Formats: sequence, C-alpha cells, structure tokens
Amino acid sequence: MYTDTERCVRAVRSKDARFDGWFFTAVLTTRIYWRPSCPVVPPKVENMTFYPSAAACQQAGFRACKRCRPDTSPGSPEWNARADSVARAMRLIGDGVVDREGVPGLAARLGYSARQIERQLLAELGAGPLALARAQRAQTARLLIETTELPMADVAFAAGFSSVRTFNDTVREVFALAPGELRTRAARSVKSPATPGVIALRLPYRAPLNPSNLFGHLAATAVPGVEEWRDGAYRRTLTLPYGHGIVALTPHPDHIACRLLLTDPRDLTRAISRCRWLLDLDADPVAVDDQLRADPLLAPLIDKAPGRRVPRTVDGAEFAVRAVLGQQVSTAAARTHAARLVTAHGIPVDDPEGGLTHLFPTPEALACLDPEQLALPRSRRITLTTLVGALADGSLRLGTDSDWEKARAELIALPGFGPWTVEVIAMRALGDPDAFLPTDLGIRRAAQELGLPSTPAALTARAAAWRPWRAYAVQYLWTVDDHPINHLPV
Repeated sequence: MYTDTERCVRAVRSKDARFDGWFFTAVLTTRIYWRPSCPVVPPKVENMTFYPSAAACQQAGFRACKRCRPDTSPGSPEWNARADSVARAMRLIGDGVVDREGVPGLAARLGYSARQIERQLLAELGAGPLALARAQRAQTARLLIETTELPMADVAFAAGFSSVRTFNDTVREVFALAPGELRTRAARSVKSPATPGVIALRLPYRAPLNPSNLFGHLAATAVPGVEEWRDGAYRRTLTLPYGHGIVALTPHPDHIACRLLLTDPRDLTRAISRCRWLLDLDADPVAVDDQLRADPLLAPLIDKAPGRRVPRTVDGAEFAVRAVLGQQVSTAAARTHAARLVTAHGIPVDDPEGGLTHLFPTPEALACLDPEQLALPRSRRITLTTLVGALADGSLRLGTDSDWEKARAELIALPGFGPWTVEVIAMRALGDPDAFLPTDLGIRRAAQELGLPSTPAALTARAAAWRPWRAYAVQYLWTVDDHPINHLPV
C-alpha cells in the first residue's frame, strides 16, 4: 500500500487507525516518522514519504514520533494472511528467531539461502532481516525500560542487543532520547505493576474486536492447570526459549491488557508475539467483515456482532495434541483427557496467584508415555502416539513458519487424521485465515438454520465467495448455536 501515495495521504489526513501498521509516514523536514492515526497536523504532501515498515524508516535515518509511538502500532495484517517466504520470515522475526539464531537460522527454517531472504525482504519491506530485528529489539527495550526496574545493562541483553553501547546508540537513534530519559518520562505517567517482576503492557489492535468468541472459546476449552479464566482475564502458562512464563490477558474497549511474569526477560519478545498470535490481534476486521457481509445469509450475523477474531494457540504442537484428544468427544471430555496428560507429564510451575500449576507437556515429554495408560480407544492412541513421535523427532513442524499446504499434506498422511482435524489445526495452530470446516457438526447445523447448503461439498462450493477469510466465516457460523464458546464467562 505504501506505494499508493494518494491513498496514503487520504489515510493520514483522516487519522484512520485502521491503517496503523500497514505503512508509516516519514516527514522529510523534521526527520520523524509516525503512524497514520497520529494526532499531529499533517505536513505538506511534498514533505511526506511513506515506508512499509518502521525498520525501513529507521534505516533511512528517521526517528520515531514521541506522541503516537509508531513502534507500538499493530502489525501488518498482510503477514498473517499469506504463506509465502516473506510472510513466514516476518512471523519468525516477530518471534525473535533472528536474535536467537541469526539470519542463517532464519534462512534455514525457511529453506532458502540468507542472501535470498535478504533480497526478498529488501524488495518488499525496504529493510533486511537484521534491520527488522533491530527495530524489534528497540521496541522490546522500550517496553523493558518503561515497565520494569531492571538495570539498563540487563535490559540491553534481555532485548537482544549484543552490547550496552549498541543498546544506548540504538535507543537514542530511534527514540531521540537516552534510555534513562525514557524511564524518567515513563515514571511520570505509567503506574508500576502491583506484583514485583510483572511486566504490564497494552496490546493494540484494529477495531472492532468482539471479545465474546475470542475469550469465550479460550475459557470454555481451557485445560485445568495450564489455563484459567479469573477476574475477567484469561490466564495461562507459556513454554518459552529461555524459561517459562505466566500471562494474563484482559479485554478492554481499545486494547488488550497484558501482564507477563517471566523467569527470563529475554523471552519478552517471544511472549508478546505469542500473545498477539493467540488473539489474532494483527487482523484487519473491517476488510474481513466487508467481504463476508456480501453474502446476504451471513450479513445478519456480522452486523449483530462484528469484529470476530480466530482464537489461535501459543504452541502449534500443543494444539495438535489437544485436537486429537478432542476428536469425536465433548469439550468437557477433551479438557479431562488433556488435564490427565498435563498432570502426568507437564512441568510444574509456581503461580504467585494460584490456579496454574503446570506447563503443557512437550512432544519430547509425551514421546515416552505408555499408550495403555490413555483412557482412549485403541485407534485414538495410535493417532496420538504417531503424532507425538513425528513432532518429537522433527519430521513434523507446526508453527508460524510452516508452509500451510505442506503441513496439511503431512498431517493427512498420519493415521487417524481426517479433514476436520487437519483443518482445525490449520486454522488455529498454523493461522491459515482460509481454513474451513464443512464437516463440523456446529457448522452444518448453522448452515441448515441459515438456509445455506448443509452438505460438505455444496457448502464448500458456496463458501468459495468467502475466500480468503473462511476461517472467520467459521467463527460467525458457530455463533448460531448457543454454546459456551460464544460467551464471555461470568
């Protein structure tokens, strides 16, 4: 979009927050860049130029606006709607892969050379993987500076910088303030969390957002010990590269309040990325709803409660295991089966607020389980142990960097995997916005009640007009049934 100057200018002049994250405006006279919704008076058109990423702005020598804080805008919805190498690279960079594994590690995960990835990112985003990772490190550093009392040296290494000097130089260059000045400014306006060690921040999103199906689904399917709904917040444990964490996510009219307790602050980037992915916060609900509303039978559902997101997962392997446990059983039974696995094979954790007791077991931990101890039919045991074995040995990878069609082919080749299981994993673990469940009982009931074709083949044909947003259509169709997943818990 950033190449369409006329459209960008219209968005800037209207202060349209829907375009935050799609592009950034850089002012040639002041050398400042800001988000489209920034409340400042727009400069003359000839003094504006547009970039596709904050990293490209920083690389061109612009510094972030202190008023609108463009580094905190929602991510571009493009990266979650695509499965090409650039989109997968952006999701991995968002997860902190470049900081942990370097550019060669990023390229290896994508199956390309480092040179190819550099060329593709430069062509589309105006910045290479190192510049993109640097912009993210600066944002992480700002969060740690403003929301914790960590010494600056600890902040530098936790944010992924290789030295304190690089950290100081980057913060000054990006924010036009020294790290100490950022902390002093924040102390005047930001309240420290009541619980020591907790990092409190706001997760922005594009309005509208309907929390009912999003948090209702997560709460209704919560695995005891790993997840819970408490005092208006969804809480769960997180398995992270350097340790573990506990997160509490609370919906508000203009943001999601996020409270993180981490055993290692180096996991902050990954934890934030996982939380945004879980809640589908980078989606563009207006674009999705406008296309689905074109179907007259779906329009009343969308008009009644617009802005539905797809509830995802913080770990693809975890969700795949839970999808198998949930085959052909009720939600309550699936939770019971998962809770038994957690108690037997999950790592215990300390929750200062009580309620959460374990991390969900890793595939490696589940690889040694005795199938005879599972209270499941024999065929389901075979399905589960085969899946766990493939995840543990690395022959099957389910994550933000997965190729959607390749992952589907690998899943359907496993015993006991049918279209429903494959598509629900594609929708919630892989993040494919076009995943569709025409054989789902709730979808078929909704189709029949709305007057849509109720057979899988006919419904799939009708749903072609909903592409590439069929996963969002599923969320609206599920609302036809009065099921707990559609309501915030009392």
